[in-house]
Amino acid sequence: MGRRPRRNHSPAFKAKAAVSAIKGEKTLIELAQEFDVHPNQIKQWRDQLLEAATGVFGGPAKAELEPLIDVKTLHAKIGELTLENDFLSGALGKAGLLPSARK
Repeated sequence: MGRRPRRNHSPAFKAKAAVSAIKGEKTLIELAQEFDVHPNQIKQWRDQLLEAATGVFGGPAKAELEPLIDVKTLHAKIGELTLENDFLSGALGKAGLLPSARK
């Protein structure tokens, strides 16, 4: 018995299968036969739909939980540290404490 070629299902197909699983009118086995996919696949789609359902009603999405990075603040900090490094290397060079200044 040969393997079936890999199939890519559309989001609409996945949603239809997941909603049918959530309704509970049929078992996963019956739905798997109807949609011609493995029962575990329907369960995964159902779980994904239930997990993302809170985002539909205004709950925080996972992407929004990451802290926003302020690039301007980071650039300002880089500039500040560069100035400090330049100042300290110049001061230490004049004092003869840097190896490159002893030449």
